[in-house]
Amino acid sequence: MKHIPLVQIDPLLKPFEKTIQNRYRKGILKELEITDGHQPLQDCVSNHLYYGLHKTETGWLFREKAPNAKQIYLFGDFSYWQIKEQYALTPIGNGDWEIQLPVNFLKHGEQYRLWMVWQDGADDRLPAYVTRVVQDPVTKVFSAQVWDPKPYQWRFQTPQKPKNPIIYEAHIGMSSENAEISSYTAFRINVLPRIKQLGYNTIQLMAIQEHPYYGSFGYQVANFFAPSSRFGTPEELKELIDDAHGLGIAVILDIVHSHSVSNVKEGLSFFDGTKTLYFHDGDKGLHPVWDSRCFNYGKNETLYFLLSNLKYWIDLFRFDGFRFDGVTSMCYWNHGIGVDFLNYDQYFDSNVDEDAITYLQLANILIHQVNPEAITIAEDVSGMPGLAFPSEQGGVGFDYRMSMGIADFWGKTIKEIPDEQWNVGEIFFRMTDKRKEEQTISYAESHDQAMVGDKTIIFRLIDQEMYTSMHRDAHNLVVDRGVALHKMIRLVTFSLSQGGYLNFMGNEFGHPEWIDFPRLGNNWSCQFARRQWNLVDHPDLKYALLNHFDKEMVHLNTQTDLFEEQPIHYVQNHQQQILIFNRNGAIFVFNFSPTQSYTDYEVYAPEGIYNMVLNSDSIQNGGFGNIDETIQYKTFLKDGTTKIRLYIPARTCFILRP
Repeated sequence: MKHIPLVQIDPLLKPFEKTIQNRYRKGILKELEITDGHQPLQDCVSNHLYYGLHKTETGWLFREKAPNAKQIYLFGDFSYWQIKEQYALTPIGNGDWEIQLPVNFLKHGEQYRLWMVWQDGADDRLPAYVTRVVQDPVTKVFSAQVWDPKPYQWRFQTPQKPKNPIIYEAHIGMSSENAEISSYTAFRINVLPRIKQLGYNTIQLMAIQEHPYYGSFGYQVANFFAPSSRFGTPEELKELIDDAHGLGIAVILDIVHSHSVSNVKEGLSFFDGTKTLYFHDGDKGLHPVWDSRCFNYGKNETLYFLLSNLKYWIDLFRFDGFRFDGVTSMCYWNHGIGVDFLNYDQYFDSNVDEDAITYLQLANILIHQVNPEAITIAEDVSGMPGLAFPSEQGGVGFDYRMSMGIADFWGKTIKEIPDEQWNVGEIFFRMTDKRKEEQTISYAESHDQAMVGDKTIIFRLIDQEMYTSMHRDAHNLVVDRGVALHKMIRLVTFSLSQGGYLNFMGNEFGHPEWIDFPRLGNNWSCQFARRQWNLVDHPDLKYALLNHFDKEMVHLNTQTDLFEEQPIHYVQNHQQQILIFNRNGAIFVFNFSPTQSYTDYEVYAPEGIYNMVLNSDSIQNGGFGNIDETIQYKTFLKDGTTKIRLYIPARTCFILRP
């Protein structure tokens, strides 16, 4: 790249131009190495088709990569869990081992493991490329399972890539209203129709990759190619995705390639008797906060493993893309722990793991080769320039980055700043403070804010009053405030997004309480790892009204093509706490004042007649019905400017459209 577009867009990157060029060059060289210079990357990373257990025309074939192993045995139901010489794998070079077995030797549903022998020890392992893992309900031991069902017959085409992803972040296991671990099938039947009705065009599924500890929320992955059997079978997951596609909804996977669980028997940590098959050695290989193993992205074994994993989920399950978890942890040797990223030097110094950057570049190239319509999103708190910018133009290649600072801003604002001091200029700045060359996914809160140790927005605002005063006929100052601000916070975040929006399952209707997964401290209860859909379905509770507002807000995007143009602010009156802006012809009006309403408020509007299309104060949205929604607002000329006059009640937001 002689002239780097990223640097031309942001001249502050000029001192780092050589580093950006070197990153691009390094990615290209690694791609040439993998592809031998004459094949697409997608044709060269299919380890999942080579390793693991596969049924062929002549029988069963199992392969594993374990360079340090001296002997490997298959053992399981077929051997009465005895280690037998007849089930020994044969070394075939390059650290690979294989065994061939007759076609009728292994049966669907049988369980097995590997017995791995190395120079100074031996232990049992799960195959690295295992695609089905089940846990014994009594012994709690995880084993691989032979999986040979009738192939799933796909019914629907993959939907067109959404122009702007409006994402419903969901966890299958906690999607039931009962205190239980839910299933792919129950989610498909009970939750998927809700998502469609609300208008979300994308689902982000969490905790799909198999993880030994359910309470890790799926972020301590052991078996990267295995959809979690807690929730059902692979075919049931496929049916869920298929039905979502039939409804026109894309499904992306919340993928964890930032680290791996430290468990030895279930995971990859000490797989072949070494700690370095896929990971760094020593302190570099240990995450100091997550108690997990850190991948060595400079090793080809790791690159082939992770890139093949991406291709696997797209090819076999038809996922429409990925949200990459923990990108900050991947990109920096200190994992971004306790670091404030205050200057550009920090994005290009020796703390950056350049091998991780190369992997992320290759990952995005691969994903978009396998499916040009795929969506890739980076979860990064550091603000690394170019992360969501094409790699051939100086970036890393993601389509979007998570706008993570917004949720932190709302949490801090609600907790620390009195309502009458909320600064609308600060709100507008925080919502729009994004790199202009990047697309972002904004959110007021995600699953992070719903976990024990934090609070959802609604729980911060209302707290214990939620247990007694959420009836729609009840009048409680705390609840009225919380319901009003819940809607305003969501709409201002949504309407000032730059690319897309995300909501965590249940938060759209103000789900009460927190998420606490089964653990020793709560006597392994699922009581708080569920979603109380009965609350939103109850017509006499205010949860239904919040849900209705969210539905109208989300559907607004399809009606106005909201993200087509950047917002143009008209009014930022800090003293009055009035914020008004225009986006793609629609006028957004917010009054954050807790006490002051305004009559005959004059504001600029392009010439025309305007109707109200969304009003937080309407009765059906949980408001007080103070605004006559049948009024048409016709512009008038004053001082050479076309204006409209508005009545803006306190703690109210609404939208006008020509």
